[in-house]
Amino acid sequence: MQPDPAPLPASASSWRSRLLRITSVVAAIAAWQLLTANDVRLWLRFDTLPTVTDVVSAFGTQLRNDLFYLDLGQSLIRILSGFGLATVIGVAAGIALGRSTLFADVLGPLTELARPIPAIAVVPVAILLFPSDEAGIVFITFVAAFFPIMVSTRHAVRALPTLWEDSVRTLGGGRWDVLARVVLPGILPGVFGGLSVGIGVAWICVISAEMISGRLGVGYRTWQAYTIVDYPGVFVGMITIGILGFATSAAVELLGRRVTRWLPRGERA
Repeated sequence: MQPDPAPLPASASSWRSRLLRITSVVAAIAAWQLLTANDVRLWLRFDTLPTVTDVVSAFGTQLRNDLFYLDLGQSLIRILSGFGLATVIGVAAGIALGRSTLFADVLGPLTELARPIPAIAVVPVAILLFPSDEAGIVFITFVAAFFPIMVSTRHAVRALPTLWEDSVRTLGGGRWDVLARVVLPGILPGVFGGLSVGIGVAWICVISAEMISGRLGVGYRTWQAYTIVDYPGVFVGMITIGILGFATSAAVELLGRRVTRWLPRGERA
């Protein structure tokens, strides 16, 4: 019987993983350039799309335009405002729903009725409810991120072992001791799972809201590029949205790993 091959060192495995990731991105870009530059028209019409070189040229033009950075700043302000509010209120509501029977009976049915409604469907209500488009877009972003955060927090609270709370109470701890020493540390993995989902959904909705009723922002500028048939500009907007979404999601993941570093981690093969 042949012995199993020795596992690769952690550094070699890490470099191989990075190389594969870079290779997959480069291969996708090369395929995009090949199909669009040669006007390939099979089942999909690649001849109508801009080439990679066209998009890179448009990206360079945008980077020299002050309006591009104004749009970036406006979208980031909206996403951070709505997501920040959703984090605070969503975690608080999730804890209350998970621990208070009264709160769950009073507000639980309302949250379950509102949760299936897509946040983008709230755009007409936000336009009527708020005096400015800016406040309405932040509200839509808040709604989009609130429910994943609230639901993840609620499930995390209900999944906590009752033995932990009983141990604190046996040692003389009160309600606030249980909250500080058991509930908040115990739900952190679930909370950050909800935050990771919430930031992604929030980006989808803030971009959609900017396209519908915005005055500035990456979504607004992308839609404007489409209306004037500036397809390289459309792809610049799409790539910018992807980079912003990746950066904010990575920041949430990094913060989650730092905050929960006391948890045991599985060993990589």
